[in-house]
Amino acid sequence: MEYVIGSDLNDLHITEEGSSRGRMGRRRYSNEDTLEFKSKNLFAERRRRQKLSERLLALRALIPFITNMNKATIIEDAISYVQDLQRNVNVLQEQLFKIEASSEEETKPRSTEETEAADKMEKCGIQAEVEATQIVENKLWVKIVFEKKRGGFNRLMEAMNALGFELVHTIVTTSKGAMLVSSCVKCHAGKRRT
Repeated sequence: MEYVIGSDLNDLHITEEGSSRGRMGRRRYSNEDTLEFKSKNLFAERRRRQKLSERLLALRALIPFITNMNKATIIEDAISYVQDLQRNVNVLQEQLFKIEASSEEETKPRSTEETEAADKMEKCGIQAEVEATQIVENKLWVKIVFEKKRGGFNRLMEAMNALGFELVHTIVTTSKGAMLVSSCVKCHAGKRRT
């Protein structure tokens, strides 16, 4: 079919190509010198491709390592990067759960044994104290009295090691809710505490 548009535009003809199997929505514009095909969705398709390209560039900027600059490898690298991040999240969540579990154990209210131990220590007039006496140049005799509670001795040993003390001989006695630790301690050079 051929349509003629207006008397001023006699040299411009619009011809519809059409068969049931042809491309729908395309029109051929013919001018004397040029013959063009225009799609109804040409601008929409161009905008879609432009958005896709911009978003791929943004994705490429977020991924720290890109092996190749084509679209397929950018997407593959992004997928592997997200999977790595998910693995890191799982590992960190497990560590957080462990930390929370250990902090819950520490913040639990005192057991009746620990409460009774503190009460016994107060009733008997036993006070927490630390005494240190120098034996020789780098050895000390240390006497520590503190409230008997779960994990208290372990925390004391960790603190002594952190301060640079090496326990040579240690005696631990518990009585009336108190714990008495007597120990011969060797100071490492430069870390002697008195």
